[in-house]
Amino acid sequence: MKKYKDLLDPSRIPAHIGIIMDGNGRWAKKMALPRAEGHRKGAEVIEPLMDVCLDLGVKAVSLYAFSTENWLRPSTEIFALWKLLDYFFDTKLETIKQKGISVRHSGTTGKLPPKTRKTILNAVEETKKNRKAVLNLCINYGGRQEIVDGVNKWLAERGNSEKFTQGKMEKYLYTAGLPEVDLVIRTSGECRISNFLLWQLAYAELAFIDVLWPDFMPEHLYKAIYDYQQRERRYGGL
Repeated sequence: MKKYKDLLDPSRIPAHIGIIMDGNGRWAKKMALPRAEGHRKGAEVIEPLMDVCLDLGVKAVSLYAFSTENWLRPSTEIFALWKLLDYFFDTKLETIKQKGISVRHSGTTGKLPPKTRKTILNAVEETKKNRKAVLNLCINYGGRQEIVDGVNKWLAERGNSEKFTQGKMEKYLYTAGLPEVDLVIRTSGECRISNFLLWQLAYAELAFIDVLWPDFMPEHLYKAIYDYQQRERRYGGL
C-alpha cells in the first residue's frame, strides 16, 4: 500500500480528517490481552498518524476518543482510559508543542475526573499558539449534544430580533473555527457514524476500513486519502 503516498495530489489533501478509532477492545481480545492493553496500543497510533498529517499538510484531525455513550462501559475500563489519557499528555505534550500542533477539545469536561480535566485544559492552553495543525480530541463528546449545546448558547446570547441561521450555528459548535470535515475514517469494518460530528460531516466523504485501530498504519491513511481524491464532491449539485 506504500504506493498510494506517491499517487496523492498535493493540491487535494483534505483539510480536516475525522477518525472514529474503533476496534481497541477487539484487538485486545484477539491478542488474549485485557481491554486496557488494546486502548494503550491504540494510543501509540496517534503520533505517527499526526506525523503523516503534518507531512501532507492536513490542517486538522478530529479523533473520537470517548463518546457520551461510553460511560455505559465497565468502570474499570473507563478508569483505565483516563489514566491512559493522563499518561499520553505527560509523555507527549512537549513533542506535540515542538511539532507545532495545537490541541483542541470537543465535548464537555464536567463529568471527567479532576486530574484528567486539568490534563486536557493544560494541553489546550500550552499549545494554543501553535499553527501547523490542530489535534481535536473528542472526549465526552456526542454529536447530538453538541448541537443542543450550540443552540442553548445562542439562545443565551441572542438579541430579541436575531434569527437563527446555519452560520450562527457553526459559531457555537465545539469545533468553531476549524475547517469543514472533508474525510471521515472509521476503522474495524463497522459502517456507521455513532453520533460523531453530525453537523460537521454533512458533505464529508466516508471511508470504512476493515482494520482494527491498533493495527492502523500510515499506509491505510494514504489509501483512504487516495480514494477520497478519486471521488467527485458535488455538495448537492450536478
